[in-house]
Amino acid sequence: MDAGSWADATVTPVSAPAWGEPLPDDVLRLELSGEQVRLGAETFTPARDAARLAERVRGRDVLVAVEDADTFLAQVSDALAVLRAQAAEVWLQHPDAPVAYRLVLRDEQGFRAWLDEVAPGKLRIIQRADGFELSTSVGKLPGPDRNGPSVPVRGGRQDIATLRRELARLKTRFTTSDDLCLVPSFGTEVVQVARALGGTYVAPEEGLFDTLCLVYPTPRSAPDAGSP
Repeated sequence: MDAGSWADATVTPVSAPAWGEPLPDDVLRLELSGEQVRLGAETFTPARDAARLAERVRGRDVLVAVEDADTFLAQVSDALAVLRAQAAEVWLQHPDAPVAYRLVLRDEQGFRAWLDEVAPGKLRIIQRADGFELSTSVGKLPGPDRNGPSVPVRGGRQDIATLRRELARLKTRFTTSDDLCLVPSFGTEVVQVARALGGTYVAPEEGLFDTLCLVYPTPRSAPDAGSP
């Protein structure tokens, strides 16, 4: 990996444009804030209100936005479980630009099943506090420090520019891999998840992969995700 010196890779801040798809039309907008979600004037706590939330999103395309930048993935697992089971399509909005990403939601069991499929590539981004680890069916992409992530943080920020470049390189090797899974640590802020998804685009509306998967923690409650 041509990431320059260790100092450059970990200290020098790098900016990258926020690319993705235009915000979808005719969708239900769902706003996340901690363990609560809001649909218009209605507020839900999905761990308790899964069935009621399921009724509202069933069969609908849903655009997920994050109202609170300190909302963590572990806090929204119940909401994501309902959306996976009930929504027609799920989009996640970027916090810094009017773009979004269409997602396939997978819990931990679904992610393991995806990994077990016989297919080349199986590209995934493991999103850690210290950077991004890029893994494939043949191993991890090394970074500037072989014991660290493939793409370290720079100046305390995610390095979307280098992530984008390295994913483009992997895509040239695994040309038939049309899907990618993002696997954030469960303590990751959802806004940072959305920013990471921007690294899968090399230009506006030009994604490297046909399908983006987001892996979320299996909820401890509401295992039926509001299923009737």
